[in-house]
Amino acid sequence: MTTKGKLTWVAVLYFAEGFPFGIVNRSLPAYFKVHGVRLTHIGLLTLAGLPWTLKFFWAPAVDLWGRRRVWVVGCQALLTLGLLAILAVDPSHVSAIVWTVMLWLAFSSATQDIAIDAYTIEFLDEKDEKEMGSAGGVRVASYNVALSTAGGLLVALPYFLSWSAAFVGAATVMGITCLLSCRLPQIRPDPLARPGGRSGQGLLEWAVRRPLEQFFGYPGFSFVMFFVLTFKLGDAALGPMVTPFWVDRQFTLLEIGAVPGTLGVASTILGALLGGALTARWGIFRALWILGIFQAASNLGYAAVAALPPSTALMYSASIVESFCGGLGTAPFLAFLMSICDKTHAATQYALLSALFGLTRVLAGAASGWATEAMGYAAYFTLTFFLAWPALLLLPWVRRWTAARTGASEVQISN
Repeated sequence: MTTKGKLTWVAVLYFAEGFPFGIVNRSLPAYFKVHGVRLTHIGLLTLAGLPWTLKFFWAPAVDLWGRRRVWVVGCQALLTLGLLAILAVDPSHVSAIVWTVMLWLAFSSATQDIAIDAYTIEFLDEKDEKEMGSAGGVRVASYNVALSTAGGLLVALPYFLSWSAAFVGAATVMGITCLLSCRLPQIRPDPLARPGGRSGQGLLEWAVRRPLEQFFGYPGFSFVMFFVLTFKLGDAALGPMVTPFWVDRQFTLLEIGAVPGTLGVASTILGALLGGALTARWGIFRALWILGIFQAASNLGYAAVAALPPSTALMYSASIVESFCGGLGTAPFLAFLMSICDKTHAATQYALLSALFGLTRVLAGAASGWATEAMGYAAYFTLTFFLAWPALLLLPWVRRWTAARTGASEVQISN
């Protein structure tokens, strides 16, 4: 298949991956905030995203049993039903039903992520840095189109109709992606044939032990783990408090849906496409360093807005700049993660890596409401800038590990 054909399917898959994530992490915080739920409780609801962090534990099942397409389609069907189940939620307080529905959505979405990420890693040529860079940009762009639909259109829709209509529309969108995924091209034989006929203990060793040995077999993987854990820490800490900040500044749902939910996401897409192009031109590590700095610095825009008298123009500018720079940094980061995964164990290895930065999102999000109430928006947003720097300081060690594992001739680490 041509690169263009591959990128088309990457776009479809990462829209499907981003949409339920946007519902849980962008739409539902607005839904609960406008119904009077406290910031502390909204922050704690981030813990419902633990399946995105813990998915490593069931990722080997995706490597071992069934085809990637079956996993993707099945999870998307469950997500469609889960979005309809939101209609049974009372948004005025955090009840057991709220937690159940959010965990349902998060678990189904996390399992879908495992299958989609593994499928994409097998689909792309990891030795072709141009293809990987372009795919990274497309991934972020389509993922953020989904976030725009979930966090922009869905949040703005109740301004004209109702929240019930919005969630029915969301279920419809998810159902359409499910139908599209039924047409995914098959790219490999049944995964059960891959361990060479082994069963029982042999299968377990092939699915769990070998993927980890490929990472930990080279000195310095602890630096890689900490890098993955912290590269998006600043964004992870900022994100959960952005929508409540807009609500507290008296912006309407229409404005929230139109600016951070739509213009902001469009800016992220442009940033991701530019980030992907720069990654293809510069190489992954130079892009991680330069674009990572822009990603960190952009959080200071929200800090400035929070410290100054209310200004619509400054608020809009902070949203657009932060979103654009977030896209810049995400493109080389995703390219890096995919480049170090082995195709044979793609589900398990990528799930481990995504679990690390998912853990960052959950822990930072859970503390974000409490920290913001204690510090105020301005001080907290400033703190998120400093949280982004440890990862950048680790890049020399990460680069050495990558070169040792794959060989300098296969990893084009250009400056």
